[in-house]
Amino acid sequence: MQYVKLGSTGLDVSRVCLGCMTYGVPERGSHEWTLDEEAARPLIRQALEAGITFFDTANVYSDGTSEEIVGKALRDFARRDEIVLATKVHGRMRPGPNGAGLSRKAIMTEIDHSLRRLGTDHVDLYQIHRYDHATPVEETMEALHDVVKAGKARYIGASSMYAWEFSKAQYTAERHGWTKFVSMQDHYNLLYREEEREMLPLCADQGVGVLPWSPLARGRLTRDWGTVTGRSERDDFGSRLYQEGDRAIVEAVGRIAGERGVPRAQVALAWLLHQSTVTAPIVGAGSPRHIEDAVAAVGLTLGDQEIEELERPYTPRAISGH
Repeated sequence: MQYVKLGSTGLDVSRVCLGCMTYGVPERGSHEWTLDEEAARPLIRQALEAGITFFDTANVYSDGTSEEIVGKALRDFARRDEIVLATKVHGRMRPGPNGAGLSRKAIMTEIDHSLRRLGTDHVDLYQIHRYDHATPVEETMEALHDVVKAGKARYIGASSMYAWEFSKAQYTAERHGWTKFVSMQDHYNLLYREEEREMLPLCADQGVGVLPWSPLARGRLTRDWGTVTGRSERDDFGSRLYQEGDRAIVEAVGRIAGERGVPRAQVALAWLLHQSTVTAPIVGAGSPRHIEDAVAAVGLTLGDQEIEELERPYTPRAISGH
């Protein structure tokens, strides 16, 4: 495993981040395909043994049970000071007023609930899951600053939004002397590269680490086009992210993987890791093979011709994932 700084901070993170939306009680929340605690624990342990030190979850994943499972496993298998633990806030956690969003009340309430479920007194990276247009950005950024100053988070990060929204939040924090975001978790993979227009150049210019979610395009980059899985059949959100014209890209991944004699996942992840702005893709793992492929991708070097072949079929498309 390789380790790099997260953006311009001094924080070292593994080049692969284990995305923990895959873990949670299936009956809780909208993800029926999640793995329960018994199935999740061996995978989290395998990730640690492979050198992965960076773990990402969110309060909304399986109604908080992802945080519970991940927190317990990391307490049992790792030393807290040797891992980087990230979670997120924004989504609805309960019905009624103030049960979602990025108001001061919501942030202060949800950080405490997340810490309780994770079984720790702080997270290393506290991220806003989306932009909240119903709350003044000043309120959100000051509340996040206070979370950091209270010792409940070491750093703060953001996730999918427009570049102007991210820039506005950063400017607001800088103007008031508040804590700024150090990372951007955005939708970025071979089938969706619209982030290259504005967000990635902004992050590069400002020294912000990039943590792509869905780096394998919900698994579409790992299998023949049109193949249906149990998850894809029930993934309404994922079904809206990609389009028929992506077939040529998937086929290019397959050709290069075949020539290399490696799984397709390794090629798709290696392409991301070749992007200078990318710190660590957030990889979900539902089987030991998924972790093995993610770790192997770190050491896979693609040639210029291979990269050109992977990128050539891409066509611009509408913004998605926000």
